[in-house]
Formats: sequence, structure tokens, C-alpha cells
Amino acid sequence: MTAILDSAALLPGFADPVLGSQSVFRAVLDAMSRPGRPVACPEPVAAPAPLVDFDTPTWLDPALATPAVQSFLRFHTGAPLVADPAAAAFLLVADAAALPRLGGLTLGEDRYPDRSATLVVEVPALDGPEAGRFTGPGIETAEPARIAGLPAWFREDWAANGAAYPLGVDCLLTCGGRMLGLPRTTRWEG
Repeated sequence: MTAILDSAALLPGFADPVLGSQSVFRAVLDAMSRPGRPVACPEPVAAPAPLVDFDTPTWLDPALATPAVQSFLRFHTGAPLVADPAAAAFLLVADAAALPRLGGLTLGEDRYPDRSATLVVEVPALDGPEAGRFTGPGIETAEPARIAGLPAWFREDWAANGAAYPLGVDCLLTCGGRMLGLPRTTRWEG
């Protein structure tokens, strides 16, 4: 039996796989170490979804769970795709309204808090009207919270997520070519 390969799987990832992945990884580190401050993504990826690896159970929201995205992830990463958000190490969300509640995700274990889920969520804006401020490690005084498009319940779930520290999920919010890190230690106040 011949397997049918979706042509989307053959789309390139980075123009230079080593330098491209290193520069994006560095940008993600910058975003997570300076919570609440948008960071430019240095190299756009000509692909239908972000990359993960073969050890990373990944959940896709309905907007991303297309044959093209699934083929791309399988071809480039071998990442196992899971149907249950609670079983995922990475959750890729293109429609913030489809974001699962945070308390039902993998929060890590007492001995291994790093075994928690990471959410990558596309939002409509990282520079919307100010809706509070971010404080916590990595933030000198405060950063204005200007994220638009998250579900109404998100701030309540985010507070509960922080209260579970050292357990809890981490978030990387994206908008076009920019991203904003929200590690579990970041508080959203006001």
C-alpha cells in the first residue's frame, strides 16, 4: 500500500535550519525571561505550524487540526498528535476562544515541575488597550498588560495557575511576527 503524502508536509521550515532555529529559540528565551514585553520573532517560518519534536505530545486546536498542519508536523518533527489537551506537553492554539481551561492541563509533578504543558496561543493583539499589569520575576517594576482576545476566564485561571507554583503551565502568546512570554511566575494584576 502506498502512503499519500500531503504536499504541505514538504514546505520548508527555516531557510537555514540551524541558524533559523537558534535565532527563534533565542527570541523565545528572551520573551520568557522578560515576561509581558513583546519580542520580535527574527525569522518567519514558511510553514503551517510551529515546530516540536518526536518526544513532544502536541495538541492542536480545531483551527490548526487540518490535514496540512498534521502532515507538516509529522514530516518535520514526528511529534505525536494527541486528541486530549490534558495529555499534551505543547498546545498550539490559533483561535484563543478554543483555548482549554488551564487547570485541566498538565501542571507538572512535585518532583518534576518542568513536566508541565506549554501553550502557544495566537491572539489578535499584543498592544491592545491596557488591561492591568504584569509583575513578577524578570520584570523590574511592572509591564502593562495589553493582550487582546483571550477568553474572559483566562485571568482567573492564570491566577490559580500562579498559586500552584512551582507547578503550572507556561504561555507564549503570539501575534503575527511577535511573541510575549508568560511564565507561570508572572502575575497579572489590576
